[in-house]
Amino acid sequence: MKDKILVLFGIDMETDVGSFTPFYEGVKNGTPILLEMFDKKGIKGTFYFTGDCARQNPKTVELVKKSGNEVGCHSLYHETVGDELFPIPGEKPLLAEEVPFRIRKATEWVQEVLGYQPVSFRSPRLWGSTAVVNALEELGYKTDASYPMYFYRERFAPYHPSREDWTKEGDMRILEIPNFADMAMESRDPGLERDRDQWPLFRTKGTRALMKHIQNFLGFVEQRQLPKVLCFYFHPWEFIPCKKTYRYGEAAVTPQRFITKGCGAKAIKEFGLLIDTLKDMGAEFVTAADLADLF
Repeated sequence: MKDKILVLFGIDMETDVGSFTPFYEGVKNGTPILLEMFDKKGIKGTFYFTGDCARQNPKTVELVKKSGNEVGCHSLYHETVGDELFPIPGEKPLLAEEVPFRIRKATEWVQEVLGYQPVSFRSPRLWGSTAVVNALEELGYKTDASYPMYFYRERFAPYHPSREDWTKEGDMRILEIPNFADMAMESRDPGLERDRDQWPLFRTKGTRALMKHIQNFLGFVEQRQLPKVLCFYFHPWEFIPCKKTYRYGEAAVTPQRFITKGCGAKAIKEFGLLIDTLKDMGAEFVTAADLADLF
């Protein structure tokens, strides 16, 4: 397995521009674009639906299901279920005792639409926690793709976490899948080191720029004799044109430029190029559930 390059494309099914708008235009119009490309390229991935997204977009859930891609869960409303890594105005994390109920309810909502329970989870913004993995284990989940490699910088390949500290190896059944970051580069972001995290480089600077970081990471794990697993996160709203400002209710939201830069046609073009480049390297595209079986 150490010689294989395994690629997990995780698509986070949520409102446009994350939790900063209430709209689902990306889910409605961006998801068919992704599914068509996946089919054309002969690959599969995991689509992580919030419970609310699944309820409001049952036809999209059915499209993903029929396409043979995996349907996973992404919390109830894209709330912070895990540990806060940096502050976001108006966004407070759930208390640890609230987490099991919230994840159970999110699972139920996705299951109601899907027809069976999802087995793969990802926390919004990759903000997971020990409480999250324990709640997922209790519900029978097989995988959690919440670990932000750029932040914790300890786990560089899938592992089974500890019940006492999800960032450490332990004996839980659930498989924790770290999200790819360039661990060989010199970070210029003291503390968070968020510049190691490569989203959304594919559309802001292009696939060629992203591939340099991918090659860095592959060399990094090869030196440590670790499995070569590239876990990415994308969003369907990245594949439709986005507005500079969103107005609704009594307020307006103007995302930082990198959030929406290159969304639409450029993202589609570069995403296709990324798939082709990885395939030329011999990469095998898998779902999160596939990784659970492999590990």
